[in-house]
Amino acid sequence: MAYEVALPPQLANLHPVFHVSQLRKYVFDPSHVLEAEDVEVRENLQVVVQPVAIEDRQVKEQKGRATSLVKVIWDRRTGDATWELEENMRSSHPHLFW
Repeated sequence: MAYEVALPPQLANLHPVFHVSQLRKYVFDPSHVLEAEDVEVRENLQVVVQPVAIEDRQVKEQKGRATSLVKVIWDRRTGDATWELEENMRSSHPHLFW
């Protein structure tokens, strides 16, 4: 069993059919209503998102080598964050570092 989901035009290149095991019953909540944002989805289904801020730092020891990591906030509203290599973030987004 599969369902076809109606997607907005800006997401037209995404596959709109989902297996029932991937769907859950939705209970309406007014706080879930979001304004549509312009989302650019590339042909390879990647979405380009700019980082918002650096929240934390840590140094990880692996095989006797120290690796500096930073916690990057991608979206404050959803709390979306990942740990990235500090040197990569410094080179690609220097404005996030003071």
